[in-house]
Amino acid sequence: MSLNDSDAICYSAMALQVNCHAVNHHTSVESSRAAVMENVKRICAQVMGCKNFVKFFQGTDLKLVALPEFAFTGFPFGQSHALWQKMAAFEHNGPEFDVLSKTAQDAGLYLAGNAYEVDPNFPEIYFQTNFIIAPNGDIILRYRRLTSAFEPTPHDVWDKYLDIYGMDGMFPVAKTDIGNLACIASEEVNWPEMSRLHVLRGAEILIHPNSEPGVSYESGRDLAKRTRAYENMAYFISPNTSNIDGSVVPAYTCTGLSKIVDYTGRIMAAAADGGESQTANAVLEINALRRYRRRIGMANLLARQPVDLYAAAYAAIYRHPGNCFLKEGEIDVPEEKSFYRDRQAKVIAEMEKKGWI
Repeated sequence: MSLNDSDAICYSAMALQVNCHAVNHHTSVESSRAAVMENVKRICAQVMGCKNFVKFFQGTDLKLVALPEFAFTGFPFGQSHALWQKMAAFEHNGPEFDVLSKTAQDAGLYLAGNAYEVDPNFPEIYFQTNFIIAPNGDIILRYRRLTSAFEPTPHDVWDKYLDIYGMDGMFPVAKTDIGNLACIASEEVNWPEMSRLHVLRGAEILIHPNSEPGVSYESGRDLAKRTRAYENMAYFISPNTSNIDGSVVPAYTCTGLSKIVDYTGRIMAAAADGGESQTANAVLEINALRRYRRRIGMANLLARQPVDLYAAAYAAIYRHPGNCFLKEGEIDVPEEKSFYRDRQAKVIAEMEKKGWI
């Protein structure tokens, strides 16, 4: 792989901070679906505007835009699993993805985001899916969130999901002309393994669709963004919502904190709270990252990882149980949200029993 300046991969990327118009208050599935599509179209129009502005301002082409978590729908709050699936979940290759794909094509960029989605292999449930769409309109990556406090994940149907997609489908990396792209979702920034498993498969840019509370101090989750970038020697792009209206939660609870962090943990750009913003945009230099990862020295944290040591230790530890939704090979979705709370309580009890807490 040539790392000469003449072959430099240099472009602008953006963590686009947008309003979320939640659909929770809609009283019919039909009106909810119409609102979801309106949200998609509104945000896509903003992407087109940002494309033109960044070229004018930075003098570089905007080639990667990342959208926040919940941007198209909000999150379920009181709705049953079955109802939210009808109200808000995208079909696998449904009309919402068609609009997003056309935007990526028209803008000539990679478009990343997060949506509730129904996989035809698992029609009984929905996943929270991070996606990346290439400039030709193809969806080149789908990463399904693996940890959630109150939503189904591939881990809940682990054996079946692994049979269909394999480990590469659990931690996918898209190798593109702008670098190797991967995604994690929301709270997953809190666990270093989620980012590291993508990086050890080649990821150079971690895209983190997010919707977190905006605070005036350095929160743990916000600090984790810089830590994940630093320890993995990777760019970290984290768009956040500017607000969430249409929900019973106060609108500006989740606001601000959108940012781009470089591979040394330095904040390159960040948006203020309280409103929509394209301010979190920065010029990425992929060749510089690749040279940095090839240095021999103490600072090369990736090259010094004793991964086999971790694997052996983890294998012997009781962990959050998988396959909770599989009963004799069939999917059985818990009707009550209390299932998730009870499951966590059992894990805590086991940790206490073993003397870990």
